[in-house]
Amino acid sequence: MAKFTAVITDKVGLHARPASVLAKEASKFISGITIIAGEKKGNLKSIMNIMAMAIKTGTEVTIEADGSDADAAIEAVKKAMVESGLIEG
Repeated sequence: MAKFTAVITDKVGLHARPASVLAKEASKFISGITIIAGEKKGNLKSIMNIMAMAIKTGTEVTIEADGSDADAAIEAVKKAMVESGLIEG
């Protein structure tokens, strides 16, 4: 298992556009990838799961990947989050 934690810095939180980018990026990997924010957990491969979490600016999130390509998945998701302006690099 691989994981990283970051704080959402986008001024409108984790909204539709970056959620779709993350779901698309996560879907490239075999590993199961989960996003955790407080008590909420969601499948990062599902835009609906991500949107239902209603993650706001300043929320700490943890991304966990479990599977044969977990390390690569975490690096790709982290890069996508930085490039879409969700978190600071």
